[in-house]
Amino acid sequence: MRHDPAVDPYLAIASKRDERAYADTPIAAEVRRRILDAGRLAGSSKNKQRWEFVVVSGAEKKRLAEAVYAPENLLGAALVVAIVGEASSFDAGRCAQNMMLAAWGEGVVSCPNGVRDPDTAAAICGGEVRAILSFGHPVRPRDVAGRSAEEWSARANRKPLDELVREPD
Repeated sequence: MRHDPAVDPYLAIASKRDERAYADTPIAAEVRRRILDAGRLAGSSKNKQRWEFVVVSGAEKKRLAEAVYAPENLLGAALVVAIVGEASSFDAGRCAQNMMLAAWGEGVVSCPNGVRDPDTAAAICGGEVRAILSFGHPVRPRDVAGRSAEEWSARANRKPLDELVREPD
């Protein structure tokens, strides 16, 4: 299930929500490749790309699940990706957001996961884990085009923009 490729970026951003429950459906190899490639395409400081993407599955996924705050997020996911390396938190965040937005464009939902036990995560993934992302098909598909970007934005559980923006005198 692929979203309309003509969806504008603002609509994709406004409609995307973190999802923690996934349908028991595998992610197609081409979709997986596009998600990972979106991470590769993220900008990074001085274009150093100081990251690797570790796809974690099977027994290692079960072990990694115990190293995050909400193990069920990983256990139910069709795809788990750890961003590993020396990338700054800013660069890792850009990379993660690219992957999650690319997934959303393919009809795949996602969630970033907080690392509770960084030593165990590093041992499993072979280096310092900057982020762990879980991906899967949604349990309840969302009709992105059924609302405008402004409607999605208004329904978001976020502070009003007026509370977040200020201009110095």
